[in-house]
Amino acid sequence: MQHFLKLLTLITFSLVIAACSTTKPADTDTSGVDTTDTGLSAEEIARREAAEAARRAQEAEAARIAALLNSNTVYFGFDQDVIDSEYTEMLRLHAERMVRDNRSVILEGHADERGTPEYNLALGERRAKAVAQLLRTFGVSGSQIEVVSFGEESPAVAGHEESTWAKNRRVELNYK
Repeated sequence: MQHFLKLLTLITFSLVIAACSTTKPADTDTSGVDTTDTGLSAEEIARREAAEAARRAQEAEAARIAALLNSNTVYFGFDQDVIDSEYTEMLRLHAERMVRDNRSVILEGHADERGTPEYNLALGERRAKAVAQLLRTFGVSGSQIEVVSFGEESPAVAGHEESTWAKNRRVELNYK
């Protein structure tokens, strides 16, 4: 009987020890990288994730710059020839391209249909000259820029309401 009690105590003790033992926690890594079989250290995984994030950021920046370089129109407010700050970076990128590749551009100034033809020709020219001045401040030579005004004669959009007039008040950059 005493031998049976010792055996029962030993079994109970083993069960208690087994119940108190810890199990391996579930993988809580949310990076999407399987860390269980790679054999990589946490530092190496972090370095690779940082490199991947940097690569994605570079691709996003390249796409943003490409979109700005694909845009070649600067829009103006009613009866305005002041360039809005939203176009500064686009024009800086175009200027860098012109300087780097020695390219020339024709700046075509336009106006909406309101105003006399003479006034609109002058307004289109002032707008194109404002863009030319900004390009020169970014290093473009005056010999690489040609300014032309179409006034109201070449609208981008036909119509007689503000939404169409806003699209016609512009300067287009056309590379030669």
